[in-house]
Amino acid sequence: MGNIAGLEKQIQSGKEDARFLDIYADESMVEYQKERYVKALEKFKEIYGNEKVMVFSAPGRSEVMGNHTDHQQGEILAASVNLDAIAVVHPLKERIVKVTSDGYKEITVDLSNLKCLSGEKGGTKALIKGVLKGFEYKGYKTGGFEAYVTSDVIIGAGLSSSAAFETLLGTILNYVYNKGTVSATEIAIIGQFAENVYFGKPCGLMDQMACSVGNLVHVDFADPDEPKVEKIDFDLASHGYSLCITDTKGSHADLTDEYAAIPREMKSIAGFFGRKVLLGITVEDVMENIVQLRSKYGDRAVLRTLHFIKENERVREGVAALKKNNMSKFLTEVRASGRSSFEYLQNVYTPSDVTRQNVSLALAFSDIALNENASAFRVHGGGFAGTIQAFVKDKDVAKYKETMEKVFGKKTCHVLKIRKYGGMQVF
Repeated sequence: MGNIAGLEKQIQSGKEDARFLDIYADESMVEYQKERYVKALEKFKEIYGNEKVMVFSAPGRSEVMGNHTDHQQGEILAASVNLDAIAVVHPLKERIVKVTSDGYKEITVDLSNLKCLSGEKGGTKALIKGVLKGFEYKGYKTGGFEAYVTSDVIIGAGLSSSAAFETLLGTILNYVYNKGTVSATEIAIIGQFAENVYFGKPCGLMDQMACSVGNLVHVDFADPDEPKVEKIDFDLASHGYSLCITDTKGSHADLTDEYAAIPREMKSIAGFFGRKVLLGITVEDVMENIVQLRSKYGDRAVLRTLHFIKENERVREGVAALKKNNMSKFLTEVRASGRSSFEYLQNVYTPSDVTRQNVSLALAFSDIALNENASAFRVHGGGFAGTIQAFVKDKDVAKYKETMEKVFGKKTCHVLKIRKYGGMQVF
């Protein structure tokens, strides 16, 4: 553990500048991070008084390809981004966890009482208890600590602020009580358990996996109990590209049925073939039974099935392009993935309200503002409202940001870099 005064001196002197650049992949963010970390250290000291601390970080994530494939045991490509949650931590002898998040009151959890309570679902305490219980289920050590947490992962922008928090908690327990022996995959699985069981959100594993593993990550969910995880070391910045996330300010209210319809329709087609999910069904299978499928399940279900089948192939092509350092081919596959989401998956706007098409509008202006062959843009995450993602040449970023913010308002277009680290101990 480091001394707070000593860490502050190191940071302010510039001795850690190279480390911050390595983590956050953007020279313009170094001074911001220095100030942010010093403020976090000061806040921890103000709240808890201890001088000896450790500092941890866990990033937000962006879905790159594999839109709505994980719940059908398909494949995804995701990336960690250079927005993160950080925690200043001091271990405790008592088996009590105390967490104060920026702007919120302290939450206290007694490790002798990790019972899942319905009244706590949807809250931060549920996530903390869920991660602790997940470590116990897996046979890992747990213990008490006090932590001050601050996050700049944008809430509501599809960057998985909750998964970043779960990964942060798992990373703390990993290094404080398990000597760093818990794998990034295990931490992700524990985070999903916390969110599914304790928090009450039936999410897939993609969010936690991208936050925990870091950089670009390819995950094959064919065996959901033991997904195949492949970290891809690809330096997007070296190719002169940034990742732009635009919040279109569309409301997610009343969209539960739209989201639920996607896996429901996919699984109805799977059921026709005697399967629980679409994995293993081919385009030829669909063609041979097209009359019955259209009659029984409708055309949209068939289109969504075709999206899943072809999207898995696109993910593999995109991964292969990254491994060959072929940026042009990678962008081609991302563009194709985005078109499929719009035309086949149909999760860009809701037919129940065609007057509000924020995501469609964002994609249209991206098409106007960017050179198609040197960029890629697509709906981000669950869809219907919310955000879009674009891979933009650095020289075009300022103009693109100006265009998007003219449509959706100031500070709606966030310029990010892909971060090569998942959950980690910083100091």
